Amino acid sequence: MDDIIYPMILTAAAGLASCIGFLIIFLPAKNTQKMISAALGFSAGVMITVSFSDLLPEAQIMLGNTYSQFFSGIVALLCMIIGVLFALSIDLFIPHEKSSGDIGEHRDLLRVGVVSALAMMLHNFPEGVATFLAGYSDISLGISIAVAIALHNIPEGLAIALPIYYSTKSAKKSFLYVLLAAVAEPLGGLCAYLFLSPFMNDTVLGAIFAVIAGIMMYISFEELLPSSRKYGYNSISLFSLFGGICVIFVSTAI
Repeated sequence: MDDIIYPMILTAAAGLASCIGFLIIFLPAKNTQKMISAALGFSAGVMITVSFSDLLPEAQIMLGNTYSQFFSGIVALLCMIIGVLFALSIDLFIPHEKSSGDIGEHRDLLRVGVVSALAMMLHNFPEGVATFLAGYSDISLGISIAVAIALHNIPEGLAIALPIYYSTKSAKKSFLYVLLAAVAEPLGGLCAYLFLSPFMNDTVLGAIFAVIAGIMMYISFEELLPSSRKYGYNSISLFSLFGGICVIFVSTAI
C-alpha cells in the first residue's frame, strides 16, 4: 500500500491545481491573461520535453526487454500515435468552446462553464492515469508529469470558473464545478491502481508510456501553445515555452 501513496498524492495535487484557476477570477484581467499565457507556454515546454526525453526513450527501453531494438521502436511509435488519436477523439466528441477571451461574447455563460467542466473531466481522467502510472514506476518522472499537468490545469480551472461565476454571481457554484472537474484526476489514478497495476510489466508499462507521450504531445501542440499565444503575449509564450524545456533538462541533470 505504501507504494501508491506518493503517486496518488502527485495525481491529486495535479488535479486540484485546477482550483487555483478559480482564485484567478478575482485578479485584474490584464494580470490574468499574462499569467495564463505564461502558464500554458511553460506547461507545453515541460510536456514536450518530458515526452521526448523521458517517456519515449523509457518506453523503448522497456519494450526492448520483449522485442528487438528496431521492433521496440516501431511499437513505441505506434503506441504514441494511438495516444495522439485518443486525445484527438476526445476533442472530436467534446469540442472546446472557442473564445477570444472576451466574456461579453458568450450568450449563455452557464452552458459554456458546464460544457468546459465536462470536457475537463474527460481530459483529466486519462491524465490522472498517466500521472499515477508514471509516479508508480518512477517517482521523479511522476513529479515532472504532475508539474506539467498541474500548470495547464490552472487555466483550465479558470475556463470553468469564469463563465459560471459571471453567469450565476456565485463563487460557491463556480468553485463546485471546478472541484468536480478536478476530482476526475485522482479518480483516474485510483482506477489505474485498481484495474491496471495488477497487469503491470515492462511491455505493458512501456506501451502505456508511449501512449501517454502521444496524449501529452497532442495537448501541447493542439491546445496549450495556440491558447498561450491567443492573448497576444507572444514573447511571454515563447520564453515560457523555453523555460519549461530548460527546467526539465536541469531537473534531470541534478
